[in-house]
Amino acid sequence: MLAGRDSESQPQSQQSGSGRAGQRRTSDESGPQSPRRRRYRPGTKALKEIRHFQSTTSLLIRKLPFSRLVREVAMKLYPNRERLYWSATAIMALQEAAEAFLVRMFEDTNLCAIHARRVTIMVKDIWLARRIGGYDFS
Repeated sequence: MLAGRDSESQPQSQQSGSGRAGQRRTSDESGPQSPRRRRYRPGTKALKEIRHFQSTTSLLIRKLPFSRLVREVAMKLYPNRERLYWSATAIMALQEAAEAFLVRMFEDTNLCAIHARRVTIMVKDIWLARRIGGYDFS
């Protein structure tokens, strides 16, 4: 008899008892829900960030950490000096030049990756761009 089955003869997955696996949440017992965040497809957010940063002219490296780095390098280059004084415009000029250099190097690196029929840049692209573009400092 099909209609007279009790829960003991049914497999565990088909029983509708107090097990958590078979229960579904309703909207009443789910609690407060926050609005779902928008999920972008892979790469969409990266392209949006690229467009944003290409349209801005502001500096991307923070000023205080860059200033500390400049002072640290200067102290290593001139250890006999007790203290070197830097004007704000000198540090800003160094930062502008450093960021322009990095942007140019990454443009060349991206061209090397595209030449290799890839979209993702790799370390070997950076090495090739440095060698071709004369960025080698050794």
